[in-house]
Amino acid sequence: MPATARTPIPTEISDTAATLAAIHTETGTSLLALTEASPVLLIFLRHFGCPFGRKTIGDIATLRPTFAARNVRPVFVHLAEPELAAHYFDHYAIPDVDRISDPTAAIYRSPLFALPQQDPIRDLFKPAVWLGWLKHGTLFKQGMGKFEGDGTQMPGIFFLRDAQIVRSFGHRNISDDPDYLALIS
Repeated sequence: MPATARTPIPTEISDTAATLAAIHTETGTSLLALTEASPVLLIFLRHFGCPFGRKTIGDIATLRPTFAARNVRPVFVHLAEPELAAHYFDHYAIPDVDRISDPTAAIYRSPLFALPQQDPIRDLFKPAVWLGWLKHGTLFKQGMGKFEGDGTQMPGIFFLRDAQIVRSFGHRNISDDPDYLALIS
């Protein structure tokens, strides 16, 4: 069973703690409990066929020792079933990272996070996306995969501390390259 919201996600943005309490990781821990234990970098991924999403997992895997030194816990939200997601996190050698499965994108679209959707075909033709592929070699390193989730869903990143959103990064296009360390500073 996917570990998404155990109780309905509140429809009011004003109740951050209630929203975080309703969201559980694949191991059953509430997002509220995680943010009370340590700061959390909450990373919303696109579908696993997206090379930029896979690049994000690799970036976080590389930065994980830095996050640990700063007592920041990375937590991923993804659109797939847990079994499929496990394959990707195993590949990047972070099988034990906290994950939240959200195949219906209810958390992505909750008032607290409100991550937008975009036309994936139109997004592919934006010059910024092509430059992103070239700048980081993302397409060559990660390759294109099949849509394994909602190809219209945009990613996002939120830095949470004490059940509050401290900073966030909203992607304008799928190739945006966030500064993770600035987000947690």
